[in-house]
Amino acid sequence: MSVDQAAKRDIPDATVARLPGYLRALGQLTVQDVLSVSSEELAHSAGVSSAKLRKDLSHLGSYGVRGVGYDVAHLTYQISRALGLTHDWPVVIVGMGNLGRALASYGGFATKGFKVVALLDRDPQLVGERLDELTVQPMGELVSLVTPGEACIGVIATPAASAQDVADLLVAAGVSSILNFAATAIQVPEGVHMRKVDLSTELQILAFHEQQRSASVADELLEGAG
Repeated sequence: MSVDQAAKRDIPDATVARLPGYLRALGQLTVQDVLSVSSEELAHSAGVSSAKLRKDLSHLGSYGVRGVGYDVAHLTYQISRALGLTHDWPVVIVGMGNLGRALASYGGFATKGFKVVALLDRDPQLVGERLDELTVQPMGELVSLVTPGEACIGVIATPAASAQDVADLLVAAGVSSILNFAATAIQVPEGVHMRKVDLSTELQILAFHEQQRSASVADELLEGAG
């Protein structure tokens, strides 16, 4: 099967959301020089059931070998190909505050199939500043940094108040995939893929589970005392 055919394979969104977890688990196995892994072992490492893992991987045409399991290197390639990580994707980061700087300095992008190609900010005091190998550029340069018809991922790391304006500029420049770190919802046209990362929401969900756990422990103590 060619790369184009793999890209066109109809993979459910829920499966796509779990593939990075499988890839991360496989990466850990590779570091440990593990050559093959059973579905049960890989599922445990990824935090899913083995039945769900086998179903997910069947969408990639990978079924493993009975008694042997999955070839780690080959499965890593299959998942990377399905996710489009067999070549580098250009990334533009907008907003050079603390978060934007942290993202710009994150060395893991290069090993995961992404390459930060531009850093932008509206603050004239930040424009021209050097971060690693890139220079912060003004927003006016955005259009010249995005090649029409070529995929590019835009990352919004600005304050909430300016996030929608930045999203509009990214879309106008031809960016069709956006990762939003700003603490606000943004609207994008149909055909533009947008993912939101809200750290406060994730912390609130964890707080809920901690509250539930504490309540369960308290109930068990009361039952024991009775």
